[in-house]
Amino acid sequence: MSATMTLDRPGTASTPAGGATPLVKMTDLNVKFVTRDRTVHAVNGVDLTLSAGEVLCILGESGSGKSVTMRALMKLLPKTAQVTGGIEVGGRDVQAMDEGTLSDFRGGDVAMIFQEPMTALDPVFTIGRQIAETVQRHEKVSRAAGLARALELLELVQIPSAKRRLDAYPHELSGGLRQRAMIAVALACKPKLLLADEPTTALDATVQIQVLLLLRSLQEKMGMGVIFVTHDLGVAGEIADRVAVMYAGKVVEEGPVGAMMKAPLHPYPKGLLGATVHAGMRGKRLTTIPGAPPALDVLPTGCAFAPRCTEAEDACLAGVPPLRMAEPGRFARCIKVPAA
Repeated sequence: MSATMTLDRPGTASTPAGGATPLVKMTDLNVKFVTRDRTVHAVNGVDLTLSAGEVLCILGESGSGKSVTMRALMKLLPKTAQVTGGIEVGGRDVQAMDEGTLSDFRGGDVAMIFQEPMTALDPVFTIGRQIAETVQRHEKVSRAAGLARALELLELVQIPSAKRRLDAYPHELSGGLRQRAMIAVALACKPKLLLADEPTTALDATVQIQVLLLLRSLQEKMGMGVIFVTHDLGVAGEIADRVAVMYAGKVVEEGPVGAMMKAPLHPYPKGLLGATVHAGMRGKRLTTIPGAPPALDVLPTGCAFAPRCTEAEDACLAGVPPLRMAEPGRFARCIKVPAA
């Protein structure tokens, strides 16, 4: 083995092979929310890249910084958020975009599927009109052309009786059909990048797998890059090419989905896998991760996971561990991970 290699910026290490420009590049991304009483450090030095046509799954429990990272990519955070670091999509600096540029960027170059379509879709307009308006806004076509495109999209996302559903309102559709309609809105202008923020959480298991298979099929057909946020390991295993696990606003492990699911490097994803029900678990006791995630306004010294980690030692509290490359394409933020 070569000398120990540590990296402060995982995105640099995971740059696409051959020097190709990544579709998404986040460099030392930090997001904090400042109020009169406290400062919440939601994202703390995240570096990630995404290649065109790749699916990256950001995995972690509530409060780990997943959704904040996604919204920072579209510059959708409230004014109380202070964002530093670099965010590039297709080589364009998102932080430098003004409102007019952002209006074209959102929906055109990048689109987002939200967790709850009932709040994302406008309840007073029909599904067809909402899709058609998106097409008209970005592609400068007539209303008739927009509606024709809306019908194509409803058929693309496999909504039954698509022509009739054009005149349906969101409340007239089931949860699964609303989510498909939300996907149709997101795909209206053929974005290069699709962001999906836990889009299957509110669905039952049968509908969830249908939506996941649909998303993966559409991603492959359209060649989109996708960043998919979830707390569900099973969902990550179904849709991702690569996984980045977040904890307390930092990426603690990153690598190919198959390798991470088979043998995670960091104690946190090890604990998540140990607490997951899967085939062959009947009669066996699930392991648990003790304690609770840290308060993001008062982060612990050193490794944020150390207070909950069964493998922690004094050195874990001495400072924040750098991200180590354990092998090509695999990284973990833990002092016990042997570096390549």
